[in-house]
Amino acid sequence: MSINACAALVEAGDPERFLAAMAAPADVRGGLFVLYALNLEIAKAPFVTQEPMIAEMRLQFWRDTIADAVAGKAVRAHEVAAPLAALINETGLDAAVLDEMIAARRFDIYPNDTDQVGFDLDTYLRRTSGHLMALTARACGGDAVVSDAATDVGEAMGIALWMRAVPDLIGHKRAAADDLDSDVLVARAKRGLDALAQHRNVAFGSAVPALRAAWLTAPILRQVVADPRRVVDGTLAVSEFRKRGGLLRRAVLNRW
Repeated sequence: MSINACAALVEAGDPERFLAAMAAPADVRGGLFVLYALNLEIAKAPFVTQEPMIAEMRLQFWRDTIADAVAGKAVRAHEVAAPLAALINETGLDAAVLDEMIAARRFDIYPNDTDQVGFDLDTYLRRTSGHLMALTARACGGDAVVSDAATDVGEAMGIALWMRAVPDLIGHKRAAADDLDSDVLVARAKRGLDALAQHRNVAFGSAVPALRAAWLTAPILRQVVADPRRVVDGTLAVSEFRKRGGLLRRAVLNRW
């Protein structure tokens, strides 16, 4: 089983989380790469096919992989599956949270049918980005209290990521018009900023490297509050200089 394969997937598919993981101490970097690679695999499942059943099967593969790892069964044949199973066994990751994170991606399969998945966009962001942040915090040694706070930070990060992805989501017909209303966008962005402020002084300890993945969240959400039209225009961005400089400063100061 190779952490390098997971790192390569993240570098290619999620370069900002890759940078955040590279800024983490070496002893937790592997766990971050594994969870970020899993996130990539489940995130792409609804978009690589137009057949809902096939997308469901792709997600079910990962749900079964989690169940097998917990039960101590043989690892499935996938470059991310073996490192994931090892991480679950080594760090005691909550299998229920992992399963819920995977199942939440059904929202992308049925974007215009919330009755099919049973929840709305805000719940989707909490169960995807929020759960991912909680799991990475746990993999870095955080306890239950830290994981709960990390979920809130991760949800705020999810809001920013979703807003940056809106132009692509519109192209795939996966963005509801109600969610693109300017007042709704500003309210959601403010809620994310409030969550960041609420947890800014939490003692995350060893989990700080996991939280550092959210280093671009506040700048993006502030842009939305200032001008929500930038969401649909696709002009939300942070300069490369500010991006790398901000991450370096946080790593040196051991902040998120």
